[in-house]
Amino acid sequence: MEQRGGRRQDSEDGVSEPREWRPVTQRTCTDTLWLLLFFLFWAGLMFITGYAVMAGAAERLVLGYDSFGNICGRKNTPVEGAPLSGQDMTNKKYVFLLNSCSLEMQSLKIGSVSLCVSSCPQEQLNSLEDLQSFARNNGSCLCVYNLNISSYTLNPKAAELCPTLPVPRSKSFPLLNRCVPQNPECYSKYASVLIRMVNEMDVFHRILSGILAGRDTVIGLSFLALAFSLTLVLVFRFIRTLLVHTLIALVVFGLLFVSGVLWWLYYDYRNDPSTELETEKENVKFLLGYAIFSTIVTVVLLSLILVLRKRLQLTVQLFQIVGKIIGRIPFLLFQPLWTFLILIVFWVFWVAVLLSLGTAGTAQTTSGGQVEYRALSGISYMAWYHFVGLIWTSEFILACQQMTIAGAVVTCYFNRNKNSPSPHPVLSSVSVLFCYHLGTAVKGSFLITILRIPRIVLFNLYNILKQKEGACAKCLFKCCFCWFWCHESCLRYFNQHAYTTTAINGTNFCTSAKDAVFILAKNSARLASLSCIGDFILFLGKVFVVCFTVFGGLMAFNYHRELQTWVVPLLLVGFFAYLMSRSFLSVFEVTLGAMFLCFAIDMETNDGSAEKPYFVDQELLTFVSQSNKLTEGRKHRSMRSFQDNEDGTELQPMVRRECGICIYLPANVFAFMSQEEWM
Repeated sequence: MEQRGGRRQDSEDGVSEPREWRPVTQRTCTDTLWLLLFFLFWAGLMFITGYAVMAGAAERLVLGYDSFGNICGRKNTPVEGAPLSGQDMTNKKYVFLLNSCSLEMQSLKIGSVSLCVSSCPQEQLNSLEDLQSFARNNGSCLCVYNLNISSYTLNPKAAELCPTLPVPRSKSFPLLNRCVPQNPECYSKYASVLIRMVNEMDVFHRILSGILAGRDTVIGLSFLALAFSLTLVLVFRFIRTLLVHTLIALVVFGLLFVSGVLWWLYYDYRNDPSTELETEKENVKFLLGYAIFSTIVTVVLLSLILVLRKRLQLTVQLFQIVGKIIGRIPFLLFQPLWTFLILIVFWVFWVAVLLSLGTAGTAQTTSGGQVEYRALSGISYMAWYHFVGLIWTSEFILACQQMTIAGAVVTCYFNRNKNSPSPHPVLSSVSVLFCYHLGTAVKGSFLITILRIPRIVLFNLYNILKQKEGACAKCLFKCCFCWFWCHESCLRYFNQHAYTTTAINGTNFCTSAKDAVFILAKNSARLASLSCIGDFILFLGKVFVVCFTVFGGLMAFNYHRELQTWVVPLLLVGFFAYLMSRSFLSVFEVTLGAMFLCFAIDMETNDGSAEKPYFVDQELLTFVSQSNKLTEGRKHRSMRSFQDNEDGTELQPMVRRECGICIYLPANVFAFMSQEEWM
């Protein structure tokens, strides 16, 4: 198939030649240097991973550990200079403090010997005989490991090696598996020391503690977001008018409900007299921010829904056309599953390395054979590098999915016989991507990452300086956030069309982006409104997933207020929910964008004659024609209303129907223009 015309390009001898818009069969590798840069970046990530695995111990955070270097709930290796290290603690899962009623904190460390025990004392123990009886009956030794049970009452040093009497009744607590005393006086002292320790932790370790404390809830909410995303995929595949109205009703309900719950939780936390932890105070601040943001989004989206309500029927027709294309390539619906699995594997890997980095330190023995872990230098820089890897790699995986879908849609569109589609278009698109265009996906995802990093840096600076800055500084920060967000959104839009152009012409990222901008600019009046309607409905689908997932998180975390920074895990859940919904709904988003770009190219390079027939389906051509007529009719009605209220010179419309542009000139002015001049 040959398509000639479109944008002109310079040949080697300097003569301008027309761009050949066609799915090429002879391709070359594009943006190879960017692919090499990505490999080098991942070499750095692998170095950090190896360093974290060798120097870190994420199990210390997850399971808890004693004063002798033993991690509770697992077998341990000996530490040189610590005779009580290297013990088998498989059945001893809880951390017990010998002086739980008289704790002191020094340099973010609790000044009490801690042990791994199999169970916490359920009753108060008043004497060494009670300790001995508890150890024999429950198999849980509350004295130092080198003291035998039979020696509890005979050894003269038993008072130093056993807990301070009386031992209060304790209960296992989910935070680091500690035995928390239930005696009111002891609990008050215990909590005050723990509050000081948590408040003096840096943000990095607070985030880690919050993720670990709510890890089960985060995993459950991620699967909830997956279920919502799969449901929306089926809704958009078999969309009908009733389903569109149902989706909009659910989105409206979800926005109003989530906003109301956020304001209620903020009021409840703000008036809670037990709010003492700095993390709990941060929860209140973040809840206020969430509530304000959610309210603004609700008002904006409700206004847009009210404005666009009359174009719902066009939306239904549009998604029926998209569903017809996907029906010809049914394996496109399975593409997000593979992307989701790859993202899950990468996220699990990323979190595991982050936890290892958070616990990276060297074991050093102190007097009495105890073990302390000293943090290593340079960990914060590695954490930032690791965070950039999260953004860049996630965007790269999503870019690969977009290029795969775009390649399959291009193959389906530029096929003369619609009843006999090309065999295995998805596999063919994947093979073309991995053989030739991985560098293009790397470059596009890198540009997104570059715009995200300043936003993150500004956010951290805002948190650091928020106590000192004034109103002007706050306004400046918010303007910068908005500026970067707008540029990122525009770049995502052009990236998607650049990937489609690469799938057609096999050109590099910059050339493809330039060609896509040129062809879209020439057809913007014809296709912009249609594309905006489809993108808006898909955006409502993403809002639906994020709203109901965040609502589930609010309900889940609200029941676990004690000693955990659940705002950060909730933000992480919202981010993952958005990525999941974007991954699944990108099938329709990329198909829609690729379809309109192919349509614009088809109209640009063909004229419908026998020599150059259109590739477009009659259904899509009719839909675009009807939509343009509806748009022109509205313009005529608005201008007619303007004329009825205008005194003086009568205005006569001169319409160029090809582009949907309407120019009004005074009736006493005669303009003689050729058709080429209007072009």
